[in-house]
Amino acid sequence: MSQQDFLELRDLRTAFDVTRFGRRLRLQAVDGVSLSLDEGEVLGIVGESGCGKTTVGRSIIRLAPAQGGSVVFKGIDVLAARAASLRELRLRIRMVFQDPYASLNPRRSIGDSVAEAGDINGTFPSRADRTGRIAETLSSVGLDPSYADRYPHELSGGQRQRVGIARAILPAPEVIIADEPVSALDVSVQAQVLNLMMDLREQLKLSMLFISHDISVIGQISDRVAVMYMGRVVELDATRAVLDSPVHPYTRALMNAVPKPDPSRRIAGAIELGEPPSQFDRPVGCAYRPRCPLASGRCATEAPELRPVGQHGRRVACHNV
Repeated sequence: MSQQDFLELRDLRTAFDVTRFGRRLRLQAVDGVSLSLDEGEVLGIVGESGCGKTTVGRSIIRLAPAQGGSVVFKGIDVLAARAASLRELRLRIRMVFQDPYASLNPRRSIGDSVAEAGDINGTFPSRADRTGRIAETLSSVGLDPSYADRYPHELSGGQRQRVGIARAILPAPEVIIADEPVSALDVSVQAQVLNLMMDLREQLKLSMLFISHDISVIGQISDRVAVMYMGRVVELDATRAVLDSPVHPYTRALMNAVPKPDPSRRIAGAIELGEPPSQFDRPVGCAYRPRCPLASGRCATEAPELRPVGQHGRRVACHNV
C-alpha cells in the first residue's frame, strides 16, 4: 500500500437544509473537496469561520452526512460502511472537538469519559485493565491519574482539552481529526496543548488532520496546509512554502490578517479580508471574486479548479496566477 492510499477524500460534498425567514434553503458547506493525508503526516486545514473546514472533518467520520464523493481509509469507503464497520472505523479515526467543556458529559467522571469508547466496544478485559488504561492515558496527556475521579467543572479549560485528547487516543487510533483544539484556550495554554499534540504524534505514530482559523497555529504543527474558502480548497502545498510565499489572493489576505509587530513584513498588494459574501447568495463563478483584486471577466462566469502551479507541488484554484 502506498502512502497515498492512507486517507483520501475525493470530491467530497456536504450540504445542509436550513430555514431562514420561513424559506427552506440549502447550504453547500463542502463543495467538492479532494485531499489526501499520508501516514504519519499532519495536514492543516485553514480558513475563515464558515468556510467548511469543520464540516470536512465531521464528514470524514459521518458526524455530518455527505451527499457526494468518497472518503477512503486504507481501501475502505467510509461513507459506504455499515454500522458495525463504522464503529470500528471510529476507533481508528478519532476526533478532538473545539469546545472542551461542551464535548464532555458534565454528569460523568473524567475516567468514565476517557474510557467511553472502550466501554461501548467492550475492549477492556477486566475492571483492573480499565482502571490501568485510564491512568496510563491521563498520564500520557500530562494529567495525574487521580483526575479520573473528578468532573469536568472541576478542571480548567486546558485540563479539559487534555481530557478530550486522552479520550481520543485511548483506543490507539491511527488518525486524529483535531477541530480547532486550541481556539478556546488562553495563548499560553494553547502552546502547551500544541506541544502535547506534537509529542503524541511522535510517540503514537499518529496522522492528523488539524483544523484551525489561525494560520500561525497551522504553521507550528502541520506538514502541509490546505486553504479553504466557501467550501472549496483554494491553495494546497507544504506549510512552509505557503507561509513563505502565498499565491492565492485569499491566502495572501489571510496571512496579512495575522497581527505582525513589524509592518514591513506585511504582504505587499494583498487587500484586507473585509466581510465575506453570504453562504446563501454565493457569487457565480469564483466565490472569492467580490473580494479579489485580481478578478477578471473569466472569474465572473467560471469557477477555477485546483491546478498545479510551478514545479514544487503547489496547487492553486485561481484563473490569474
